[in-house]
Amino acid sequence: MSQDYYETLGVGRNATPEEIKKAYRRLARQLHPDVNPDPQTQERFKVVTSAYEVLSDPQKRRVFDLGGDPLGSGGGQGAGFGQGFSFTDIMDAFFGQGTQRGPRSRMQRGKDALLRLDVDLADAAFGTARDLTVDTAVVCDTCHGSGARGDSEPVVCETCRGHGEVQQVQRSFLGDIRTARPCPTCRGFGSVIPNPCDECGGDGRVRARRTIAVKIPPGVDTGTRVQLAGQGEVGPGAGPAGDLYVEIQVAPHEFFVRDGDDLVCEVTVPMTAAALGMQLDLPTLEADTGASDVDKSIPLEIKPGTQAGERTVLRARGVPRLRGVGRGDLIVNVHVETPTKPDAAQENLLRQLASLRREENPDGQMSSAHKGMFGRLKDAFGQR
Repeated sequence: MSQDYYETLGVGRNATPEEIKKAYRRLARQLHPDVNPDPQTQERFKVVTSAYEVLSDPQKRRVFDLGGDPLGSGGGQGAGFGQGFSFTDIMDAFFGQGTQRGPRSRMQRGKDALLRLDVDLADAAFGTARDLTVDTAVVCDTCHGSGARGDSEPVVCETCRGHGEVQQVQRSFLGDIRTARPCPTCRGFGSVIPNPCDECGGDGRVRARRTIAVKIPPGVDTGTRVQLAGQGEVGPGAGPAGDLYVEIQVAPHEFFVRDGDDLVCEVTVPMTAAALGMQLDLPTLEADTGASDVDKSIPLEIKPGTQAGERTVLRARGVPRLRGVGRGDLIVNVHVETPTKPDAAQENLLRQLASLRREENPDGQMSSAHKGMFGRLKDAFGQR
């Protein structure tokens, strides 16, 4: 034996495959020509790679343990490169585990699916339940996901002999470099289906329409996504289904506008009601749900002398919080309606009111902020 491959890698004869790979990675990081181009280091790298080629292959390792040299006589300095080495092993040494080797399973996880659902504001606020009909991939009832017709079964691929990958050898200044790629015949599965199912064509799944019950929690808003685990598409080979995401789209309401967890509405009252005060019944959003055990309306007091644009806040009458407790508020904006075309009698009464209030020739007033600004301008020009 021209060299001790265990000694070359610095491992014991009882070293596990993981210990051998770890030792090779450590040495490859130090000796690879891209890291250290010194000619002696390159020769050392060839020796280390030869040792790893033997000890990482169970059959070659067994030959070596029995006293033989699987790389032939003179298999010390660079013999491993004469026989070929795996470029993937070098990539593993620098970048970690790399891709999984060997055949891959036909059973794959299905894709996630996205569905948009239109709901009204009341259903978004207080929650609801819907039955959705979706067109998705399901397990084939004919072959039960195997992809094979009748009692037939997949057979070992003759191209890759069940390995799921084929190797290609390229010559370089380091010697013969062996790279692996998925087998083009079996697409990496290691087996082929000679008699595919007539219903699914060997995929193990078919398209079908099914109904799914969806529970919409209280407090959702436009853009909220409800996740239904395992309700997406079934994967190839009857693999586990992905998830279904239901994205909420809230339709505009006739009276209420949502602002976060608050509801905003506008109430229009006559000028006389704003002056004298009144009480009205304000319809609630709960009334849209059709439930019998909710308040259909709540009393709203318009205080005497209410001005246009004033707001009244009704606590905890808004939207339930999606991820919390309690509810937002209901904010009522008051709009005062002024008569536009009073008849003669109404105009006479208004003039009498103006006379009683000494408002026959009003000069108007500005808010304190604007009054201060214009006052400063007036003073500035008056000083000139």
